Amino acid sequence: MFAYIVRRLLFAVPILIGVNLITFALFFMVNTPDDMARAQLGAKQTTPQMIAAWKADRGYDKPLFFNSEQGGIETITDTLFVQESVKLFQFDFGQSDSGRQISADVYERMWPSLAIALPTFIIGLTTNIALALLIVLFRGTTLDRTAMAVAVAIMSISGLFYIIAGQVLFSKMLNWVPISGYSDGTDFWKFLILPVLIGVFAGIGAGVRWYRSIFLEEIHRDYVRTARAKGLSEVRVLFGHVMQNGLLPILTGVVVVIPTLFMGSLIMESFFGIPGLGSYTIEAIQAQDFAIVKAMVFLGSVLYIIGLILTDISYTYFDPRVKLS
Repeated sequence: MFAYIVRRLLFAVPILIGVNLITFALFFMVNTPDDMARAQLGAKQTTPQMIAAWKADRGYDKPLFFNSEQGGIETITDTLFVQESVKLFQFDFGQSDSGRQISADVYERMWPSLAIALPTFIIGLTTNIALALLIVLFRGTTLDRTAMAVAVAIMSISGLFYIIAGQVLFSKMLNWVPISGYSDGTDFWKFLILPVLIGVFAGIGAGVRWYRSIFLEEIHRDYVRTARAKGLSEVRVLFGHVMQNGLLPILTGVVVVIPTLFMGSLIMESFFGIPGLGSYTIEAIQAQDFAIVKAMVFLGSVLYIIGLILTDISYTYFDPRVKLS
């Protein structure tokens, strides 16, 4: 297994280089270092000398991918892309363009992101699987058809609608919870309960449909017929056999998500004013802070790759027939 993990990590290197390449190319297609300097220094107070000094201090005075003023290997290595990418692979995120330590910001902001993402993930997963099993229990009935119609309706409505409707109904009209904000104190739950419930509800449609299809595929297999022939009730067959054997495909979508929970939700955190990593990324894009943008894209890619490796490893524990090779 150790050799497999090392090989997967080595395969991840060219993927991360490619992600960095695309990130650098896209960002500098719509932003120039001069624009970034004016955004950070303030357009009214900047002079050409101040802009040049700002760019030199942060390395933005170097060419992006090819340095024609150098010779040999330095035409490639003495560029913004290579020098910044090497730091990222060392997990040295450095300072933001506004002068803040990015690693310290990530550590501080990942807790609010986890405070929303973890309960949303756990409650949503449990709810979706339970509802899917219940619908499969009543498959082919009016309840099954009605539930699928409701699931499709929930999927068809934008998540923004649920956020705005929830804020209007529960915060403005009923005044049950704050409309936005965040607290580290004992009343933290008041700020989290609404975004968590909205996140769970918005994901029910897609989740229930997906888990239902997995369980319906399992329910026609031979081991299910054998279990019924032994006289087991339909509830025991579903919850004791079908759910257990359906865990393998469920793991594909679940384990890979766990590491990325640290990155937070861009939309949810922005609308509810929660200072997590999602809103951190949005603020960096608005401020044209490339140092933060590239660090967050790189970190998100690393976490996703870790999630894929964990998914493969988890297969071997739930299905002895799967071998890592």
